[in-house]
Amino acid sequence: MEFLTKVWAKEATNAADVEAPPAAAQNKTNSPASDASASQETTESSDGTSPKDWGYDLYPERKGETFKPKWTKVLFGMEGQENIDRFKCEQNVYWCVKNGPLVKLMMGALKSSGCPIDLRRHISCEVCDPTVTGGYDPKLNQIVVCQNMAKNKSMVHGVLTHEMIHMFDYCNNDMDFRNVDHLACTEIRAANLAHCSFLSAMFQGDASPFNVKQAHQNCVKTKALASVLAVRNISKEDAIAAVERVFPKCYADLEPIGRRIRRNSTDQQKAYMEGPMYGYDVY
Repeated sequence: MEFLTKVWAKEATNAADVEAPPAAAQNKTNSPASDASASQETTESSDGTSPKDWGYDLYPERKGETFKPKWTKVLFGMEGQENIDRFKCEQNVYWCVKNGPLVKLMMGALKSSGCPIDLRRHISCEVCDPTVTGGYDPKLNQIVVCQNMAKNKSMVHGVLTHEMIHMFDYCNNDMDFRNVDHLACTEIRAANLAHCSFLSAMFQGDASPFNVKQAHQNCVKTKALASVLAVRNISKEDAIAAVERVFPKCYADLEPIGRRIRRNSTDQQKAYMEGPMYGYDVY
């Protein structure tokens, strides 16, 4: 737990000069994503949990709300084109399904596992909270692509790959998203296989010339911790403990991609070509 403990201690030190929030709001400031939605009202569901507890406050349309653009942002061209944005998002999704190596590999792996993807049913472009680019809804078994944040093919490809790893885990590994260890594990796998590289680790502050060997693991831990805190209303201590508990096993699990993807390399194409060797269909 040493690395994440150091990260948390550093954040606590940086925040020492900031006025503490009221006691009633302190449990709602676990992450930037939590801060952005802390003022929203939430209603408890039948199981006693609120949308905040499961991250649904980050996806308003998941709660049946209709996005209403603000006229001030419409004047500056920041909002008011949601239908156009959705059309462009759906175009990017279709392009990734036809041309994205990792997306095609993941779709083939899901089909081989008995969980084929129907684009009309399992992928939805929606307006989300600006702190997220996508998400996976296990209740509806549906991937959300945030049309207001993931605006180009590269971002959509990353979102689809990340969320399809969650879908793959849900299909194959009896994942229980109510179990924080299961959640931490799938976030570790998604960060490990779809996001982290030395460059991204350096931008996050997890890499330097003195810790190159550990840079990738530190990047994965940081991303997984941020994701857990964004969608669960739990303390940082609990989130850190969960990530550290499952990290060795989940970091070593490379299914179904089979390799960690380096930037500016042919790793994506290699992973796609290797899919049939491990029993996965490819598109």
